[in-house]
Amino acid sequence: MGFVKVVKNKAYFKRFQVKFRRRREGVTDYYARKRLVIQEKNKYNTPKYRLIVRFTNKDIICQVAYARIEGDIIVSAAYAHELPRYGIKVGLTNYAAAYCTGLLLARRILKKFSLDTIYEGCTEIDGDEYNVEEVDGQPRPFRCFLDVGLVRTSTGARVFGAMKGAVDGGLDIPHSTKRFPGYDAESKDFNAEVHRGHIFGQHVAEYMRKLEEEDEEAYKSQFGSYIKLGITADSVEEMYTKAHAAIREDPEHKRKDKKEVTVKRWNRAKLSLAQRKDRIKQKKASYLRAMEAE
Repeated sequence: MGFVKVVKNKAYFKRFQVKFRRRREGVTDYYARKRLVIQEKNKYNTPKYRLIVRFTNKDIICQVAYARIEGDIIVSAAYAHELPRYGIKVGLTNYAAAYCTGLLLARRILKKFSLDTIYEGCTEIDGDEYNVEEVDGQPRPFRCFLDVGLVRTSTGARVFGAMKGAVDGGLDIPHSTKRFPGYDAESKDFNAEVHRGHIFGQHVAEYMRKLEEEDEEAYKSQFGSYIKLGITADSVEEMYTKAHAAIREDPEHKRKDKKEVTVKRWNRAKLSLAQRKDRIKQKKASYLRAMEAE
């Protein structure tokens, strides 16, 4: 078959339908969203909750939301920039921080629905698979589904750290161990000890030790904020252990105190009508006095 030129005529352009705005911007995967949002008809208006995990350069955003025609309704949220309150002041975007953010969100939302005392989650963190079990005679666990957005779901990805934190915090999220650090795709074995190391930041601690031995200048440059706060490779695990306990003790969101800001003006404040009339009156009086003096 020879070359056929594609002719985009008037009929083509008249029938052309643009994609959704968020698809054009490349920020929403509507194929995945449709399956995460649509609820079965026999469940009537019951919300289908999603655990939304997003990463920026300096922050981690974890939210529990459900969809409505008007837009998504956020039920609860937790951010990595809240972690300094619990003792984690550096490394706010790594796997261990993602776990802490997920744990914070789980404890916060369970407290909101008065389920925190019924479902305490996994208190002894070993990195192994954990699924919350229903308690007889009590409300069922809070169930939601992981929404990863456009991020690649490779083995060891940080989104699964946030999900593991939420599961250990007491949320019911369907999952397996296949995407956690420590899973070997060839042998199909899961090493929970490797995963535990990531949860407690041991992969960071190992890199700190390696860099300190090989290149001290690079170590001081890369881990300057750790050195400034007196955090060594040996104290990383203790920092995260204390943070987990602090999060469980008080997951409530604290509002920041409003700062007293004095606004500096570079132009003159607008005068009222009365002030403008008075100003003209004064100018007239001044002009008449000057005329009399002459």
